Amino acid sequence: MKAKTYRIALTGLLGACAVALSYLESLLPTAAFLPPGAKPGLSNLANMFAAEVLGPLPAFGIAFLKAGFAALTRGGTAGIMSLCGGIFSTAVMLLLFRKDRKLGYVGIGVISAVCHNLGQLCVAAAMVGNLSVLAYLPALLLFGVVAGALTGLICRAVSPMLRKVTARFQIKS
Repeated sequence: MKAKTYRIALTGLLGACAVALSYLESLLPTAAFLPPGAKPGLSNLANMFAAEVLGPLPAFGIAFLKAGFAALTRGGTAGIMSLCGGIFSTAVMLLLFRKDRKLGYVGIGVISAVCHNLGQLCVAAAMVGNLSVLAYLPALLLFGVVAGALTGLICRAVSPMLRKVTARFQIKS
């Protein structure tokens, strides 16, 4: 019972961290060469750790929480973009953590960041009704690689400390 309670509390804390990081990222100006709203994706650290340690339900829950926060603070379009990118990247993250551990945090971070951008690009194409948004694809792919590598490096650095805490309570996905 204690492990289940701790698991729920940890999911809540990771969700709160994701929302806080998402808010902080929203304060950053977008670089001129990137599409509007492109951010480093540091809030995906919470998803990454949840996907690795807690499993699908908490990881997808955090993605939904982040999308809800985006919708409340930046509008419906931002919420839908966040939801589609978050669901796609979280699904890929979960798959990679379960099937291909050789990639490591950086590889998984890069692939999931690129998938997040692709998910958002698909939504944007559907919203505008044509494929003109694909002009952003090269910039988004490059930015996804850089942002994903950064997220993976940070996750690799903090994960051992977080694992020590979760090991005390025998948290298993």
